[in-house]
Amino acid sequence: MTAQTCLTRLNAGAPFGDSVDWMTIDWSKVQRTVRRLQARIVKAVQAQRWGKVNALQRLLSHSFSGKALAVRRVTENQGKRTPGVDGERWSSPPQKAAAIGRLQQRGYRAQPLRRVYIAKANGQQRPLGIPTMLDRAMQALYLLSLEPIVETTADGNSYGFRPGRSTADAIEQCRTVLMLKTSAQWVLDADIKGCFDHISHDWLMAHIPMDKGILRQWLQAGFMAQGQWYATAAGTPQGGIISPVLANLALDGLQELLRRHFRKSKHPPYDNPQVNLIRYCDDFVVTGRSQTLLEQHVKPLIEQFLAERGLRLSPQKTHIVSIQDGFDFLGQHLRKVNGKLRIRPAKGNIKAFLTKIRTLIKAHKTAPAAALIRWLNPLIRGWALYHRHAPSRATFVKVAHHIFQALWRWAKRRHPNKSKRWVKQKYFFTVGGNHWVFGAPVLVEGQRQLYTLVQLNQFRWQRHTKIRGAANPYDPDWEMYFERRWTQQLLRHPKRARRVKTLWCQQQGRCWHCSAGLSLDEEWHIHHRLPKALGGSDNLSNLALLHPDCHRQLHSRSSG
Repeated sequence: MTAQTCLTRLNAGAPFGDSVDWMTIDWSKVQRTVRRLQARIVKAVQAQRWGKVNALQRLLSHSFSGKALAVRRVTENQGKRTPGVDGERWSSPPQKAAAIGRLQQRGYRAQPLRRVYIAKANGQQRPLGIPTMLDRAMQALYLLSLEPIVETTADGNSYGFRPGRSTADAIEQCRTVLMLKTSAQWVLDADIKGCFDHISHDWLMAHIPMDKGILRQWLQAGFMAQGQWYATAAGTPQGGIISPVLANLALDGLQELLRRHFRKSKHPPYDNPQVNLIRYCDDFVVTGRSQTLLEQHVKPLIEQFLAERGLRLSPQKTHIVSIQDGFDFLGQHLRKVNGKLRIRPAKGNIKAFLTKIRTLIKAHKTAPAAALIRWLNPLIRGWALYHRHAPSRATFVKVAHHIFQALWRWAKRRHPNKSKRWVKQKYFFTVGGNHWVFGAPVLVEGQRQLYTLVQLNQFRWQRHTKIRGAANPYDPDWEMYFERRWTQQLLRHPKRARRVKTLWCQQQGRCWHCSAGLSLDEEWHIHHRLPKALGGSDNLSNLALLHPDCHRQLHSRSSG
């Protein structure tokens, strides 16, 4: 083995022995190695050095660190217990260690997907394909080198299945382009028909920047249903780890296409067409100055763009509507009333949520109240946190009333021979000025405490700060921006704010960099001692409180 080969393997984090002990892997080093290579891929893409990009992708996909991280991902996510067609699971440390050695490009053959169906909101069935553990790990491995490219070249207003972005960012962008009196008055509410199932294989093979042989195997693996193999002539393996990224790559470029064709101009017919795209994977909206503009110019251009990729708009879900009538997008209803934009939870979203709550309550007619609260609280808290970025107090009050009615019926059904007063005293309490709070006394460390249902009125409206379009979590130049953003999100969460207090106490109220005091009247920044772009974690041991100027000084030194 040459010295250059040894150096390359060391940089890639590869052990020289054939045997691997899963329990002794240095995960901090693995993370640093992978993040360093991903940061180099970003810089190469920005410089348009595609030969170097390919070399770095190959180095990452063949590295021990990349393979170990890929196995760790598929054995720690929610689908780790769901096998593919081979019935194989990687549950023990020896199996995980052996899996690292199996991630070899030479001799690899993708297995068919196991076809399952899940119910959709409209009553239809959505097909999902479940890859084998080996195929999932291979997808996770190649995703490590593909995602930095996607994040560098993606549309600025694309928010679906991207790290650091969420539906709240998409809704906030809708607010930005629609809130003014002079904003666009018409919206193309579009949905792509079977996006994952119909993307052209030829287009993916020609445009996805990764190993074509591996990609071809994933696309043409087919699926097994009722013991029979079926070929796949189009589409991506929906249910696979890499599928959302492939879909995003297929749809990226639409924003730039619309921008080129509908620029602001002083000449007719468009003057200011006000064409803006907001996309969440295959669900998107396009604003426009007039219905005619969207119908005759914007929509045909989008249809042509999609046709090149084997896709088309869904006639049932694609509409051109006035902002005065409103439209539903990502579970929210956006509408202008008296010139002001209103964002509220969509009726369909509310109905689906209450149906889930009532179904759960009916399914546990004989369960203890404490157990029922334990099942309900995550659902209520999750729904409230999703909708807390819009002023929806009136909607929250109505939803809380429906939940109370369902719980009251549940309580009365359990005690048909008891009076209403008795039922009320057993299950409903007064907590902090809130009356009729559903609860149950429980023993915690030998002490009797009241375990209560989450109250929707405790969730206050918080305006969401939209992420910058060019922000890239794999680019070290954006490290300070993401740290600042993460700090803001941390301080807004009551429970997470405790970590800041812990750091302040550990540092005895002094800046980690300059040792000067941290005043309660000034802004603080949370700094990652080892940057996340280089594999740093969010653990307290890797965090430090700094003055804003000290924070900027540290990052200017590291970038220099």
